[in-house]
Amino acid sequence: MFRHALASFAASVLIATTAQAETAMPFALDWKFEGPAAPYFVALDKGHFAAEGLTVEISEGAGSLDAIPKVATGAFPVGFADINSLMKFLDQNPGAPVTAVMMVYDKPPFAMVGRKSLGITAPADIAGKTLGAPPPDGAWAQFPIFAAENGIDMATVTVEPVGFPVREPMLAEGKVAAVTGFSFSSTLNLKRLGVPADDISTILMADHGVALYGNAVIVNTDFAKANPEAVTGFIRAVAKGWKDTVADPAMAIESLIQRNPAADAALETERLEMAITDNVLTDYVKANGMGGIDADRMAKAIEQTKSVYTFTNAPDAALYFDPAYLPADGSLTMQ
Repeated sequence: MFRHALASFAASVLIATTAQAETAMPFALDWKFEGPAAPYFVALDKGHFAAEGLTVEISEGAGSLDAIPKVATGAFPVGFADINSLMKFLDQNPGAPVTAVMMVYDKPPFAMVGRKSLGITAPADIAGKTLGAPPPDGAWAQFPIFAAENGIDMATVTVEPVGFPVREPMLAEGKVAAVTGFSFSSTLNLKRLGVPADDISTILMADHGVALYGNAVIVNTDFAKANPEAVTGFIRAVAKGWKDTVADPAMAIESLIQRNPAADAALETERLEMAITDNVLTDYVKANGMGGIDADRMAKAIEQTKSVYTFTNAPDAALYFDPAYLPADGSLTMQ
């Protein structure tokens, strides 16, 4: 009897200790629960976060800029956001406790998406036409660089500020000739609205002179300093989620649909596969693993940003990306 009670007590202490050891890391996404969000749910469902001693709750976002102030204020310890917007945020809020720690979109999905029937087949075609651009959109934030690299006079473009919910519908209705957005979001949304695939012109900015990086995992630096192992564990779990997703996109979409039952599985699978092929599994990532950045490319990205944005403070790559938390155990390898 005593031994049984002692064993029960020991078990309860073990459970309590395990619970206390877990670190809560709520994660703020940039956008809705669509295909490219699936890898994070895979990391949850396969126990990758739990194996790192982390309790992770994933929240939707409202655009590429949305997670930055959430993480900077400490409302969320980690988030997913456009690193170029992070540069500007840190310039405008010097000393804010936020930085990127894991690059995910090695090739950014920033795109100008238009309709061929409305005269959009190449970057310069937007001159003299109307561009729909949501003000909080990461692709719109980089459009001036795209314009400069392709000789587009911004004065010749009529920019129509639009909300995210009406962006693709306005293009589908011909009210604008093109929109800025993430390639996998705008393209697939137009298909869902009935625009024929052969009428959609998806122009990736990265294919037309833009050297910028895309979205990264960002962290509150105060949290990271206090919980370095948790941040490294989070990155490791995310990489495993992406690796599992690359191996079996259909499985990943099942995890997504559990959180968004109204989603079209076939459409979200296509969206996810676009993100994998065009943005995540690049030649650089295949050769070097996921998560890191190339210093020379980052320097060029900063120079391109300087061409269209006046920094108040001298830009410093070390403020925008900290590789110190990347795991060194081979878990970032994507082959």
